Amino acid sequence: MKPGSFGDPRKGERRVSFVVWFWNFVWYSFCGFLLETAYARLTGARGSRKCLRVLPLCPVYGAGALAILALPVGVQGRPWALFLLGGLVATGVEYAWAALCQRGLGVRFWDYAGLPGNIKGRVCLPFSLAWSLLVAAGLPVIQAAIAPALAAVPPTATYAALLVFTADTVVSLQLLRRAGDPAVLSLGNLRAA
Repeated sequence: MKPGSFGDPRKGERRVSFVVWFWNFVWYSFCGFLLETAYARLTGARGSRKCLRVLPLCPVYGAGALAILALPVGVQGRPWALFLLGGLVATGVEYAWAALCQRGLGVRFWDYAGLPGNIKGRVCLPFSLAWSLLVAAGLPVIQAAIAPALAAVPPTATYAALLVFTADTVVSLQLLRRAGDPAVLSLGNLRAA
């Protein structure tokens, strides 16, 4: 087995290198940024930036996608199982991410307290259903389209991107911890930091 790979494809298990996992994380984090931007524009919401300081990446989406992609192969080939388990996994990641940000950084990126079926304002039924629909309808199609391109990224490009991502993450975490306010990540505040 190659380093960084998991499982035996002959037994229905997947082999996935670190490079592929990293680029899946980046891709879905970027898709999350686009989704957040579109949602804000469509609803007129003026929420805080949920991304890193410089890069247009919303890491909670990347983390959620990786957790869903780690589900057993049998789940991913069955739309209803993917709807149920994928939505549950996405909601679990969203809850854990919110808790980590609140406890570890003292910031709250979203608050679903006014929505039905919410748990501590971190997750709610309407968004859990939305994640389920997005996962079941979109993930198989998107993943099939991007997987070959992500697997072809050279390791040297990955390591360079990883350095930039790590630097932006460290700066973003320090700013959030110091300010206690997600608004510090706004590009309009770039000079203020």
